[in-house]
Amino acid sequence: MRIIAGHAGHAGIYDILDLGCGTGRFSNGLATHFKANLIGIDPSMKMLQQAVKNRANNSVAYAAGVAEAIPLPAGSVDLIFISMIFHHLTDPTVAAKECGRVLRNHGRLFLRTSCVEKISMYPYVPFFPSSRTLLEQRLPSLQHQRGVFEAASFETVAYDVVVQEVAPDYLAYSEKLALKADSIIASLDEQEFKAGLQSLRSHASTTPPHAVTEPIDLLVFRKRGLGKSEI
Repeated sequence: MRIIAGHAGHAGIYDILDLGCGTGRFSNGLATHFKANLIGIDPSMKMLQQAVKNRANNSVAYAAGVAEAIPLPAGSVDLIFISMIFHHLTDPTVAAKECGRVLRNHGRLFLRTSCVEKISMYPYVPFFPSSRTLLEQRLPSLQHQRGVFEAASFETVAYDVVVQEVAPDYLAYSEKLALKADSIIASLDEQEFKAGLQSLRSHASTTPPHAVTEPIDLLVFRKRGLGKSEI
């Protein structure tokens, strides 16, 4: 929230779109931090049902929809937040154009994402060898992701790498991965999955406890020609 606020611009933020909101992990925080109305949109009804259960702010609402056809009128939001969905988009080019349609002229678009360049820095990769190949197949480059939005009349105004704690230690991390909530981990062969968990737990038992972190790329965009870039 601090980093987003630092790049949000000087105009008021009254309406936020959490595009691909999933279970609403960031929805309540965004609405509360900016004292704004927030609409979370996701194609998965199962995810949205969980998001509704997790709702802790009356200014948050959810609706079914896809990024390629955002169910909102033109110029209706001041901030668009997109987290970890770029590689799931059916047509990123159309999705970027839709973001440009619904974003007000003074608005900002925040793309929180992963990329092929950071694969070696993702903490589970050394323990699950096949995950590297799967990630290389699924994750686009950061340059490609940036280019898609810039081709849709956005300009990049800032770039950050946020080092995020994903677990307090490796034992807790192994228990988190055991849930198979990560799509890459869930797609592994069962034999490799079990062997990777065993290797991870062995590492946890021989390593002094410390936080497990991973880098998250954050790109900030605005509509082209509306101000001086920060980078």
